[in-house]
Amino acid sequence: MKWLTQLRHQTRFDLLMFRRNPAATFFTVVFPLIFLFIFTGIFGNDETDDGVRVATFYVPGILALSVVSATMINAAMTIVTRRERGILKRVRGTPLRPWVFVIAQALAGIAISVFMTVLVVAIGWIVFDVSVVGVGVGSLALTVLIGAAAMSALGLALTAIIPSESAAPAVTNAIVLPLYFISDVFIVGDKPAVLETIANLFPIQHLAAALQESFDPFVTSAPWPVDHWLVIGAWGLAGGLIALATFRWTPNR
Repeated sequence: MKWLTQLRHQTRFDLLMFRRNPAATFFTVVFPLIFLFIFTGIFGNDETDDGVRVATFYVPGILALSVVSATMINAAMTIVTRRERGILKRVRGTPLRPWVFVIAQALAGIAISVFMTVLVVAIGWIVFDVSVVGVGVGSLALTVLIGAAAMSALGLALTAIIPSESAAPAVTNAIVLPLYFISDVFIVGDKPAVLETIANLFPIQHLAAALQESFDPFVTSAPWPVDHWLVIGAWGLAGGLIALATFRWTPNR
């Protein structure tokens, strides 16, 4: 089928462009790993009274950061850059179906998220003695896929409020950085009730919590954090609907 061939080629192209973009590669692949090493360096990686390594509480949060960076942030910044440079306008004049172009961007983000999941889990296991419990592997995979798809949709929705290429980093980081601090990504543990309530309104908290369940060494049966998945999915659906209504192919000028 022609559309399937287009989708495969466009996804490969998006992944190639990502690999050839040093800034995107650094902030998506290297940046989360730096935080993982910093946090374990500051707080140590001793065993708790329950025999759990401290890094066990940080790996899921860093993985959530990786998924958000690979999808929502990367999609928003990439699409805005292409829009403002007139690339999206030229794409509309090619035989490539518009929806194929958009879906390919999301698939590229999902592929990068899967890669980051393998990388972060591998480093957590090899370096910090952190591992996913066997019964949590299926939950981990589903959480990453649901989270990556939803965050990709939110990234496309964000392009509507980003006025220019230069504003893209500021807008995306102004949104996600405060949420990282209150959503068990950078700081894991109890927080004031007000911040807990605010964090629970947004999908990053639920993504981090769902991932945390996959790393819980005390579970004896497969964790299925459906409540978190539903919140993440609802945000993704809302993002998709907003993107459909507001997505622009021409520069903002």
